[in-house]
Amino acid sequence: MKTLSLAELQKLVSIDAAAISAITDAYVAAADGRANVPPVGYLGLPAQNADCHIKYGYITGDPIFVVKIASGFYDNPKRGLPSSNGMVIAISAVTGAIVAILNDEGWLTNLRTGIGGAVATFALCRPDSEIFAVLGTGTQARFQIRAAAAMAKRPVQFLVWGRSVDRAREVVAEFAGSGIEVSLAPDLEEACRSADVIIATTPSTTPFVASEWITPGTHVTAVGADAPGKQELDPALIARADLLVCDLASQCLDHGEFAVAFREGLFRAEDCIELGAILNGSRPGRTSSEAITIADLTGLATQDIAIARTALERVPDLTM
Repeated sequence: MKTLSLAELQKLVSIDAAAISAITDAYVAAADGRANVPPVGYLGLPAQNADCHIKYGYITGDPIFVVKIASGFYDNPKRGLPSSNGMVIAISAVTGAIVAILNDEGWLTNLRTGIGGAVATFALCRPDSEIFAVLGTGTQARFQIRAAAAMAKRPVQFLVWGRSVDRAREVVAEFAGSGIEVSLAPDLEEACRSADVIIATTPSTTPFVASEWITPGTHVTAVGADAPGKQELDPALIARADLLVCDLASQCLDHGEFAVAFREGLFRAEDCIELGAILNGSRPGRTSSEAITIADLTGLATQDIAIARTALERVPDLTM
């Protein structure tokens, strides 16, 4: 059995071509029947403004299956601590033996979520999209910027909005000199109206992106609402959208960004298309430059498998 630290994992895997390919296939596996993904284990800790997810699953043909524990303690930044933590256990799909414990402290989850958001964004946004508004100032906002910049393969502009202007300025300052153009968006409505792409990354429990702010042709990737009670988008925007895309319908209609609008009868289950079906070409994606498209990403166990496998494939002399 191999034990890998956060520092070791950061040297093994990054926002690179192999990781992007693996995460793309993770979406496809969830849509084409190769994935065995049981319901997410969820522990809410409202008194601590925190939660914990347990995701686990298997992709047919893989040498391993994975169990992932990931926590979010959203007041931690006030304590000078990261909001996310966790670990991944990789288990042999042949013998059941523990292959590796990945003490990633939540980093692999953040990495695969960032890459997954970028994969969804570029599968659905207009090809000429130039202005990306990132809503939120936490760890995931940073990962989404880095992943989207890597996948854009051309210069794009990022606007960062946060409830705390000071924290938004910190994000902007972090990217100074990086070659990624990131600037402050002091006004939320103005940022949403001007953006070609909106990436929402907060753990908000109250929708704050109004439908009337979103102009035709905009794409929205929503990654924050990954648990019951979380919500970033006005349900009227979801009802108004021309294309609703999710990572896994059973999750998103139960506790994702789409859940409230679905329960209110604002759209039908069959109106929600899984991203993997678009990525493998079995379902159409954006069909018009004027379409409003939304991707609701609750996070898949297949992504955890994919990013763990990618890291472990790079460990010398490790047998999976």
